[in-house]
Amino acid sequence: MNKKIIVIGSSNTDLVVQSERLPKAGETIIGTSFFQNQGGKGANQAVAASRLGGDVTFVANVGNDAFGRNAITSYQEAGIDVNYIQLVGVPTGMAMINVDANAENCIVVVPGANNTLSKKNIDAIEKQLDENSIVLLQLEVPIQTVEYAILEAKNNGSTVILNPAPAQSIKEEVLTKVDIITPNETELELLTKIKVIDESTMLKAVNILHAKGIDTVIVTLGSKGCFVSTSTIKEYFSAPKVEAVDTTGAGDVFNGALTAHLSKGQSFEDTIQFALKAASKSVTKAGAQESIPLLSEL
Repeated sequence: MNKKIIVIGSSNTDLVVQSERLPKAGETIIGTSFFQNQGGKGANQAVAASRLGGDVTFVANVGNDAFGRNAITSYQEAGIDVNYIQLVGVPTGMAMINVDANAENCIVVVPGANNTLSKKNIDAIEKQLDENSIVLLQLEVPIQTVEYAILEAKNNGSTVILNPAPAQSIKEEVLTKVDIITPNETELELLTKIKVIDESTMLKAVNILHAKGIDTVIVTLGSKGCFVSTSTIKEYFSAPKVEAVDTTGAGDVFNGALTAHLSKGQSFEDTIQFALKAASKSVTKAGAQESIPLLSEL
């Protein structure tokens, strides 16, 4: 039987302005284009898991505004159960992104409704948490909520996958409840205080996470693929070579694909290869959610 996937995390609306150059302080310039995207690490991972074959429920807060209602509609269209997305009296999380002709950008993120995700949201899904569920989390909502969700999920028998991004510290007693953790090199350094410069320092850092009680550590390495460490595997996996157009959201696609494939009981090594293939496919198109491939494309 396939396991259900519960993604707990952030939902943002990205407002993107393109211009020949970035404005200086106090300056007004004329842009060349504008577009609006759905974003947020939680939402990106939920959409990826759903498009790639998972049975996904998304737990998030959005504003009771046009941005929030549009977000919910887009998640429904992606096949996601939206019954646990709440409309709250705080504006939807927003990212204002200015991109110049050289693809340099400056971004201002206002978490908005994401900052209201609380223990009540987690309590609302407690009946969904059992040994037939996989819970996927990131760190773009209040850390206390993430920590509470991990403890509740583990106490109810769920498998817990944590993508510790954006990097911040987590209580030791909570990390012991995580089954699979997927840091990049920066996040790995923050969690372990080890400067990762080669394979030996990578192994040293990874072993610190194992010592904290985490069974599976997957260090994502961008275009180089990932390093996987379990009790039986210590191995680099290469990513397929592609012509990258936009790497935004590739890590989120990796996490969503990983969770979707695991939920179907696929072998661990096949799951890693599938996640790398999905992430590589996503960087060949622009946009975070727009570039997430469908299962049929893989």
